Amino acid sequence: MLNHKGYTGHVEFDDEAGIFHGEVLDLNDVVTFQGRTVEELERAFRESVEDYLAFCQERGETPDKPFSGRLMLRLPPPLHRDIYVRAKREGKSLNQWIADQLTAAR
Repeated sequence: MLNHKGYTGHVEFDDEAGIFHGEVLDLNDVVTFQGRTVEELERAFRESVEDYLAFCQERGETPDKPFSGRLMLRLPPPLHRDIYVRAKREGKSLNQWIADQLTAAR
């Protein structure tokens, strides 16, 4: 994964074309980049993010922001209670318990 100004780039390699290509993941818009070497790829990624930000500024639009780390989650009340109790038994906050479970699941 590539990172620039909080934006994340996902990269794949096309072995038939002999080229790396990627997409910026944090956006609703489609922003892509490519390169034949790691250096070209990294430069193209940074340039794509900068171009996206400049384009938004030119149009007077607010660019999509990278993920904040905040997640709003709705749960059925019985499940909410059950995981709250489990978190307390493990000496953790509800937030930390959920983060630990999600980390273990990825």
